[in-house]
Amino acid sequence: QVQLVESGGGSVQVGGSLRLTCVVSGRTLNNYAMGWFRQAPGKEREFVTDISENGFRQSYVESVKGRFTISRDNARNSVYLQMNNLQPEDTAVYYCAAPRLAFSTEYTFWGQGTQVTVSS
Repeated sequence: QVQLVESGGGSVQVGGSLRLTCVVSGRTLNNYAMGWFRQAPGKEREFVTDISENGFRQSYVESVKGRFTISRDNARNSVYLQMNNLQPEDTAVYYCAAPRLAFSTEYTFWGQGTQVTVSS
């Protein structure tokens, strides 16, 4: 059974940084894209970023470009999200996501989420 566990969330002030970690168990990360999503209070879950199977391609929602960086370490079965220059609108629960199929970006497995709160 595939399980995803996020960590690294917390409360920071505007302009601060956080690094989220997602550890995957139940299968190898090889051949699987990975993604991060977030859900702010009263809003729908939205795509933030994802990374290709080999790490060579990353995609970002426009609002985080230049501030967030996704990376992966397949040997550690882990995916990371470095978040810099955090803004109040980044406040949300952040979820790690994995697809069921290799070479797919249809995300079907989700972690429990980690809260990120940015205050001014």
